[in-house]
Amino acid sequence: MSFFDVLLATLLLGSIVALLQTFVLYPAELFLINAISPSQQTRNQSIPSVTLVIAAYNEEEVIGEKIENSLRLDYPDSKLDIVVFSDGSTDRTDEIVRSYATDGIELQRIEGRVGKTVCQNKVVESIETDLVVFSDANSMYDPDAIEHLVEGFSEGVGCVVGELRYDGGTVDGESIYWRYERQIKQLESDFFSLVGGNGAIYAVRRESYVSLPEDAISDFAEPLAIVRGGERVTYEPDAVARENTEEEIEEELSRRVRIISRSWNSLVDNLDLLNPMSRPKFAFQLFSHKVLRWLSPLFLIVALVSSGLLIYFTDWLIYRVIFSSQILFYSLAAAGWLFEVFNLDAPTIIHVPHYFVISNLGMAQGLIEFLRNGPVITWETTDRTE
Repeated sequence: MSFFDVLLATLLLGSIVALLQTFVLYPAELFLINAISPSQQTRNQSIPSVTLVIAAYNEEEVIGEKIENSLRLDYPDSKLDIVVFSDGSTDRTDEIVRSYATDGIELQRIEGRVGKTVCQNKVVESIETDLVVFSDANSMYDPDAIEHLVEGFSEGVGCVVGELRYDGGTVDGESIYWRYERQIKQLESDFFSLVGGNGAIYAVRRESYVSLPEDAISDFAEPLAIVRGGERVTYEPDAVARENTEEEIEEELSRRVRIISRSWNSLVDNLDLLNPMSRPKFAFQLFSHKVLRWLSPLFLIVALVSSGLLIYFTDWLIYRVIFSSQILFYSLAAAGWLFEVFNLDAPTIIHVPHYFVISNLGMAQGLIEFLRNGPVITWETTDRTE
């Protein structure tokens, strides 16, 4: 083989190994380590005071339902405060929230359209409860959600992340993806710590909260800051929030671009957490779950191009098999796109490759957007009209 052939083979092998590590080997490694050395986690039995903080920007369609949902939570009224922050809303959001003032709902209107992270920083400054739970306006909690979040705060835990479940919708690939991600979260929690939160439902010790820069994506950057402070982030699958699935897969693409763009910025601000000498367990988790995952579009492109070129230059059977397998996968994804165009229900064997490709397109665009324009500070409310 020539030097060029060796280079192509090395690129192909490296890309395959990186993809296997983030999607297959990483959860398998966590499973094996946890089986050899199971964690001994205790459950919190106390009833700390809690403030539920609800993020809102032009949420007149759902904010009333969210408040009603919050008032039905199974947690002692004397221990639970509910605050809605309005990030300069221009619709009836503030008016609706104020109508619940007699029920103890507090509105904090923050002028200037400063973004979710800045709003959270400002609201937490005024909170004196033991714990702070962060939620989105369209995330409806099961009645026992707060109770289960509280139970997750054992010694050394600074943040507990709940479970987001999507109800309804047509994005079957997302449903499978979230089931896969739930398993990884549980494995990570048992191993050491989660590497991110979920804006729909996560709780932080008030004393552990770290004020974040405005361009940070809070549900990713806050858990990182808590780990830097010496505490862990754990997963509580019984603390359930529910949202409706995005109806169109293109909306999922747009959402992923926004998330990845801001997440790259937070990752760059926390590169020290990738140092295996200071935090070996967490560095391993952050690199395998986030860095390699977000770079997977690059690895996919390199694998396709290098295997195609290797067929041309060497004609080895193994390269033909690898290249043909990729072409088959992308053909199934293309078929999924056609099903989407004609508004047909695609079988899982087609929809999952389609969703995987769309997700990777989102990650690629998110990286490009971050490199080109920097992070997005504010967010737009999803159009939920039918």
